[in-house]
Amino acid sequence: MRSIYGKILAWAAVTSALASAGFAATFWYVSASHARAEERRFLVGILTLQRDEAVRAWRDGGPDGLRASLREMAASFPGEHFLLDREGRDLLDGADRSGLAARAEGPGRGPRRPLPPGGGPPPLVSPPTADGVRFLALPRMHGAPWAQTLPYFLWIPLMVLGLLYALAVHLVRPLRRLQRAVDAFGRGGLETRIGSTRRDEIGELSRAFDVMAGRIASLMAAERRLIQDVSHELRSPLTRLGLAVRLARNGDREAAMGRIKREVDRLSALVDELLRLNSAEEDPLARHRDEVALDALLAELVDACAVEAEAKGCRLELRAGATAVAAGDRELLRRAVENVLRNAVRHAPEGTTVDVSLRAEAGVATVEVRDRGEGVPDAALGDIFRPFFRIEDDRSRASGGVGLGLAIARRAVALHGGSIAAANARPGLSVAIRLPLDGRDAGPDPPGPRTYPEVDV
Repeated sequence: MRSIYGKILAWAAVTSALASAGFAATFWYVSASHARAEERRFLVGILTLQRDEAVRAWRDGGPDGLRASLREMAASFPGEHFLLDREGRDLLDGADRSGLAARAEGPGRGPRRPLPPGGGPPPLVSPPTADGVRFLALPRMHGAPWAQTLPYFLWIPLMVLGLLYALAVHLVRPLRRLQRAVDAFGRGGLETRIGSTRRDEIGELSRAFDVMAGRIASLMAAERRLIQDVSHELRSPLTRLGLAVRLARNGDREAAMGRIKREVDRLSALVDELLRLNSAEEDPLARHRDEVALDALLAELVDACAVEAEAKGCRLELRAGATAVAAGDRELLRRAVENVLRNAVRHAPEGTTVDVSLRAEAGVATVEVRDRGEGVPDAALGDIFRPFFRIEDDRSRASGGVGLGLAIARRAVALHGGSIAAANARPGLSVAIRLPLDGRDAGPDPPGPRTYPEVDV
């Protein structure tokens, strides 16, 4: 049986059948078992009194007196009553009732109440007198025997089956709904969600599916968007390469080779940035986490970018207000800060300063890079971290950027449990990177800012 629904119902049916059988067996055993010691003593006492009364009536009034006494007993104790001699014969009509007496007595056990084979009343017999006289009673059953009363208890297994059926429906219905959702999602319905409000494990599984489906849909949408962006980015340099080839064929080889070199360099830069973005998307669990001194890292990056700043006619100014150590992948952190720093240099007007600062407080290090360019529209502050996003009139095409630097920085920072945000500084744009520290206290402030002078080019 492959259906959970069928398995639950089969299990419920077997359980109910076993419970009913156990109930019936217990009911029969209790009904047919020996009377309790207290009940036996009580019955022996009553039968003894009835015997003595019947013997007195027999001796005082003969058969008529005995018959009258037995009628009085039948009025108080419904059933048949007999006074037997030593051989088990009825003293009134001489009938042999030794079989009833033997079945009621039981060897060495005193009075007992087994149910007769036909389901009639259980016979009762008193202890004998000194001359062997016994009193035999066949009481009428006030209730039906167990075989007759058992059908009245059938509502119990029926109720159990009904409750188990409701339980099966309660468990299987959301599983079937989850199965349909998985099938629909597998067929391409990425918008499929369950939206379960259950608080049990099935609800948790459904919500986990919704989260998984949302992430997969987001990743696939991002992948499609990335493919579209890459296709768009490749189209322009490839078109210009075609024009350069036609230009070379027309005879202006020097101009054509210069254009071909520029477009090849642009394609190389695009491929390199794509590889960097893919590297930032790798599994963070596979990376080595080392202690990274952020102040030393910033000093190294400022030194490395100083030449680029000089070429732009601007300067870099580092203000490291603390000695901060973060735990993570040094190359990823270096790439993140470097991309932000080079982006700031790229958009810094000539003759301005790009400020780089480091602060450490409450277990969080903040690296802030600010240029004094035109900034970006407020509505685009969050979009600038998306791959290939560009603002109208953006100069990154002319300056060699491909729109992936900030996207790489965002992903690298996220892999370290940090955050990155941009804000308009008016003038310019300020990008702040917040990273959790490894638990060390911030060191003393180093002396003075480091300034890289502006150099005319």
